Formats: sequence, structure tokens, C-alpha cells
Amino acid sequence: MKVIDHINQAKETLISFEVLPPLKGKGIEALYNHLDPLMEFKPAFINVTYHRSEHIFKKKADGSFEKVVVRKRPGTESICAAIMNKYDVDTVPHLICGGFGVNETEDALINLRYLGIDNVLVLRGDAAKNESTFEPEPGGHKYASDLLKQVVNLNAGVYLEDELKNTHKTDFCIGVAGYPEKHFEAPNMDTDLAYLKAKVEGGADYIITQMFFDNAKFYAFVDACRAIGITVPIIPGLKPVYSKKQLNILPKTFHIDLPRDLSNEILNCKTDEDVEKVGAEWLLMQSKDLKKSGVPVLHYYTLGRPHVVANVVKDL
Repeated sequence: MKVIDHINQAKETLISFEVLPPLKGKGIEALYNHLDPLMEFKPAFINVTYHRSEHIFKKKADGSFEKVVVRKRPGTESICAAIMNKYDVDTVPHLICGGFGVNETEDALINLRYLGIDNVLVLRGDAAKNESTFEPEPGGHKYASDLLKQVVNLNAGVYLEDELKNTHKTDFCIGVAGYPEKHFEAPNMDTDLAYLKAKVEGGADYIITQMFFDNAKFYAFVDACRAIGITVPIIPGLKPVYSKKQLNILPKTFHIDLPRDLSNEILNCKTDEDVEKVGAEWLLMQSKDLKKSGVPVLHYYTLGRPHVVANVVKDL
């Protein structure tokens, strides 16, 4: 079932979660253990992230170095299928530009369709760890809007090979990312919103936001979207804080602010266990307020702390 259909048919705010695929060499049981405590809340869908391959240099016996491509979390397509099979829940695989050519992307979309997956979240993705700025693969997409166009084309039965006749049309529901505090590469919020509107006009069915810790920024973002004619559902993305280190890591990694009240409470904590309690209380406060405002879905980034999210949703 499509995300947009879940939203349109819902009578109240839905719940969804986001998870990481297992690291290469690990079994899927760890992912199931992660999801088990969350499934009692009957999530409408589960997002599965994708992380681009990395380039590392291995020293050879002769002293020279060999460039090796390493993908630390493979198997998003199969992970989505496994989750659907075990829990009978819809999944949303992340589809990124980085690390893929257009033909590989088309093959991935075809495989997702074969597996009965109706949804994709279209993202540009981050720059590779050894690169200061994002660089597409040769023959790959540079922008999420280009990747979006490829999915839309496939939904219309337009494949990369022009000579194909009587082609099967896919039917993906397409999500895109929004940034309540602006994408860090955009020169200003107005430009960022213009790019987002272009993606919606290009075929995106809904928007899911980067994490935020100040609901006022989310509401201002929604108002700004509506003011320029963006009418699709906007889903807030939420994450618990659970360690003091995140006071520095989250702003640096995700280019977001933490409210002064939250950061002060965390700084007053003596242990990370205390931080986890503060983070859970803040997340619950955010969730209650957002639910009261009538958001279509509360989307939780559960990475690493499913029990915190489970307790918050239970209290909610």
C-alpha cells in the first residue's frame, strides 16, 4: 500500500519508523530485535535507509595502493522485502543518487517493483566521506530532482532503452526530503523552498522532513510551503537525544539547532542515562504537540535507540 493512501485513509495521526540495514557480515536478527518492540504500535510504514559506497585504499605487497569500493550496509531491497514478509507492513526504501549510474537505478526500481514494494523516498544523498562536496557517479544523477524524474518516467512506462515496446508501468509513491532549517547547501530558505516546490511539481507525493527539535520551526516551514503552493502532506521527522556528545554531533552532521532549553537540560545531566530521560521527555512533548496540531504522520528516526522511541510512543 502506498504512503499517500495510508495518509488519505487515516482518521488520526499515523506512526512510522526509520531503520538502518544491518552492517555487512551481520545477520538480519539484530534488525528484527530492533523492530520487535516497535511493531505493537502498528506503524503505517517503515523507512529503510541507504548509505552510499565508500572508496578506501588498501596497501599491496609491492607498496602500491589499490582503490577498493566498500559498501558497508548492502541489501536495502532485500531488507525491505524481509521486513514486509515478517511483519506484514509496508516499507519505503531510500533511493539515492550517490554511487549509482542511471542503469543501476532503473534495475533497482524494477527489482523493487518485482518485490511488491510501492514506495520510494528519493534523495540526493551525502557526499562520499573522502569528498568535500557531492560528486555523482559517471552517468549518474547529480540532483534528487533528476532521480525523481527517472522514477516518474518509469511510472509512465518510459525506460532508458527507447526501443522497448509495450512496457510495464511502475506505480511508485514518491517521497522527497524537506528541511525546516534549510538544507545546508542552499543559499537561503526561499531558494531551498523553490527547489522543493519543483520536486513536488515534478511528481513527489509527499514530503518528509529532516529531524528538528523546535516545533515552531516545523510549523513555520509548513506555512512557508503552503504559501508558495505546496499542498502535499508534510511529515515531521523526529529523533531522541540520548548522549551529551550529540550536542555537538547533531548540529555538525545535520546542520540543525537544538533549543536552548533542551541543551541546558542536557548540559546539567551527569550521565548519558540522565540525558536519555531528558531526550525522551522532549520527544514526547514534541510528539504530543505535533499530534494535537493534526500532522498526518509522526515519523521516528529510531537509529540505535528503539526502546526510547517505543516508550515515547507508548506514553503518547
